[in-house]
Formats: sequence, structure tokens, C-alpha cells
Amino acid sequence: MTCKERVRAVLNRQPVDRFPVDLWHTPEVADMLRRYFGVADDFAMWKSLGLDKIVWDFIEYRADEGESAGAQVGAGAEDKVAVRTTWGAPLRAIQAGAAHYDEVAEPPMRSFEEIIQVNEYPFWPDPDRFDYKGAAALAQQAAEDFCVIGPWVSFFEIYCQLRGLEQAMMDLAIRPDFVDAVLDRIEDIQTRMLHRFFKQAQTWIDLIFISDDIGGQNGLMLSPASWRRHLKPRLKRWCDLAHDYDVRAFYHSDGGFAPVLDELLRCGVDVLNPIQHRCPGMEMEALKREYGDRVVFHGGVDNQRVLPFGTPEEVRAETAWCMQTLGAGGKGYICCSCHNVQAGTPVENILAMVQTVQNG
Repeated sequence: MTCKERVRAVLNRQPVDRFPVDLWHTPEVADMLRRYFGVADDFAMWKSLGLDKIVWDFIEYRADEGESAGAQVGAGAEDKVAVRTTWGAPLRAIQAGAAHYDEVAEPPMRSFEEIIQVNEYPFWPDPDRFDYKGAAALAQQAAEDFCVIGPWVSFFEIYCQLRGLEQAMMDLAIRPDFVDAVLDRIEDIQTRMLHRFFKQAQTWIDLIFISDDIGGQNGLMLSPASWRRHLKPRLKRWCDLAHDYDVRAFYHSDGGFAPVLDELLRCGVDVLNPIQHRCPGMEMEALKREYGDRVVFHGGVDNQRVLPFGTPEEVRAETAWCMQTLGAGGKGYICCSCHNVQAGTPVENILAMVQTVQNG
């Protein structure tokens, strides 16, 4: 099977010759792997590595002339210089060892007190300024050999970008109407963008990437009641929209979110990522037993300890464990790093993960 056939077969619950193996990585890791294989671009690197890559297609945003924008904080897919995020949050560069990140310097709505300020916010993205042509061209190029996922859309992550995490938590508790007002704008802008993007790129897109971190290392970050009020109906609408265009809904949240997982899947999520299985409630055996007939799992291979700090033997054991649990029965699993492989991760460990899957 080709890598594209293999991924699509898993999505369709059809037999495969082996599990697909994907890889999420930072730009530093991509550069390391390109040098390791002696190739010039990521497409050649993914082929050299033998990945069943699901290629990210994040749509760029054209800001005012002279000002760069479009960075998707949290998405981790682009190595671009930007002054502000798509949503108007100013950025600062962070260097942590060999790794570079852009972080929000100051949440631009942190001080807002009234809903009228939300309506007057000057940096709401204009759906006309997204680069639909460029994103469609990348999707067409990638689709020649790989499955394609995009664009990146979010509710709660963007809300936290605009208000700051601490203020966002307070808003959920004491200002739910304010939360709704901001989320209404976030949803409307991206929904209009999605319709226009899919009309141009539907032929080459396999999955939509809904990224909305609601879980922390020890469990759900917001109450189930808040999730049900503010996020559940909006997630359902986006899953329905994706399905209307014959695109699968790929949902990403780090951490543990077991209290709402059943309802989340009922919204229409087709693929669940990243399966941070060392968080309470995200144990792989239980997830597969309870939800394995309803959703495809993507991820699993521990990226907090095993991949960056373990030995190749430990990586092989971790990868085999993921295949035996999340892939029990031979269906419903795409093996991948549990989020982006970080700068400094040994290339031997990356090869150990990929080769363990390829060797079955």
C-alpha cells in the first residue's frame, strides 16, 4: 500500500498491511532530519523516512501592508516570522536552548470589561484576507503523495490567546456572556473562512484540524458545564460542516479530558489526537475498550520523556505498546509522536519509533 492508501484505509476502517506512522516535529527537528538524509525539503525528508505523513496545510493571513501576521500560536507547524498572530496578539521570540518559539507578549483583550469593546476590537481577522489560493496550491501539491489536514481552527485556544489563560479561567466562572460574545466572533470568522477554503481545496483535503486544548497534565482545565455551554455546540457545528464537505474531523487537545470525552466524540469527531496517555483518564487500554469502535486514535508515543530522553530500546517498547493497545484488533490507529518532537531529540529515537511501526 502507498502511504496515502494506508492512512485512508485506517480512516475508513479497512484492513491495512501495517499501521501508518506519522511524525509531528518542530522546525529544528525537520532541519536535523533533512541534514541526516541529505535532502532539501520536507517532502523529500518524509519520503526518505518512509512516513505515512499527514501534511499540515495551515492557511496564511495577509495583514496590513508592512505588518506580518499569520502565526498560529500552539499549532507548531510554521517557521515564519510574524509581528502579530492572525488574531492580533503581539508576539515575542523565545529561545530555549536549541528551540525557538513565538509566544504571545500581551493578550490584547486582557483589560476588556464590556462586550462593546469586543465588537470594537480592531484586529478581528477579515475572511477576505486569508490566502485561499496559496493553501489550495499546497494541498494540491501534498495530495500527490500524502493525505492532507487543514486548516487549523480553534475556539478556546484563540480565546486564551486574546484574554490570557488566567483571565480566561475567570471569565468562564463569572462572565459567561462575555465568553459567548468573543467565541461568537471567533466562530463566525473561521466558519466563513472554512466554507471558502473547502470550496477551493476540498478535492485535496482529507481532514480538518480542530485544535482546542482543554486538558492539562492532571485533567480537564474547565468544568464540564462550561465546556457544554461554550464549546460543545460549536464543535458540533464544525464537525457537521466538515462532513458536509466530505472531510473528516480531526480533534486535538493535549492533556486529560475524560469527563467530556464521550460527549466530544458524539459531536462527530473522527480522529482523536494526541492521546497523552500518562494523564489521568487517558489510559490507552481503557480508551480503546470504550471508544475504539467510534474514533481513530492518532499519536500516543510519549513525547515528554521517552522520545526525547529514553533509549532507542525504550522508544521501541513504547511504540509497540501503543500499537498493541490503541491498535488492538489491527484497526483504528495511526502511530505518531504525542505532539511535536522537540529540538534535541536524538535522531536514533525518531528512527526507532518509525522503524518499529514499519517492521510491524
